[in-house]
Amino acid sequence: MKQVIIVSGGTLDDAFAERAFREIKPDAAIAADSGMGYFYRSGKKPDIIIGDFDSVKSEALSYFREQPDIEIRELVPEKDDTDTEAAIRLAISRGAEEITLLGATGSRLDHVLGNIELLGIGLQCGVSICMCDANNRIRMTDRGMKLRRDEQFGTYVSLIPYTEQVEHLTLTGFKYPLTDACLKGFCSLGVSNEIKEEEAEIVFDGGVLLVIESRDACC
Repeated sequence: MKQVIIVSGGTLDDAFAERAFREIKPDAAIAADSGMGYFYRSGKKPDIIIGDFDSVKSEALSYFREQPDIEIRELVPEKDDTDTEAAIRLAISRGAEEITLLGATGSRLDHVLGNIELLGIGLQCGVSICMCDANNRIRMTDRGMKLRRDEQFGTYVSLIPYTEQVEHLTLTGFKYPLTDACLKGFCSLGVSNEIKEEEAEIVFDGGVLLVIESRDACC
């Protein structure tokens, strides 16, 4: 399974999730614990359900336990990793090359930050992982990338240094270009840029960046 969608138990816009499934056409879908609620509501069938099931509604779990051809992996509650991390590592062990996380944002900021941290698993394993919701696409990268304006997720592009600093950062094709800059922590310099050319490029040497594309207005 090369393309995998993992649905976690955070805030999820069902209409956005439907579009994501149609556009990505994943080879496999994994429900991380209460992420199975989306599949229950939508009538979709996950290939795998994984979690300690401490937060899922009992009717959804009972329903899927009765369905054939669904792999259910029940974890003990006293574990070190989250259900979302377990789902990511399972997907990678099954050959995933690209993973999209849905339902990984929401009002639990500790979970949001923890899920952003999990994007680093993709860097370690050579697997593309992104977090998406109706308003944001979040990726972590340790190398440059190009963004096409006709393929961008939203209006704004923000670059947040994930390491202490990101060195020799050069931005071309953006409203606010940079040349050989050092992007450090405790600074909002990289927030809320915009793509102005047909293609924008992010180039840097050293460090790790969060690349966040947003549809919302800036604050």
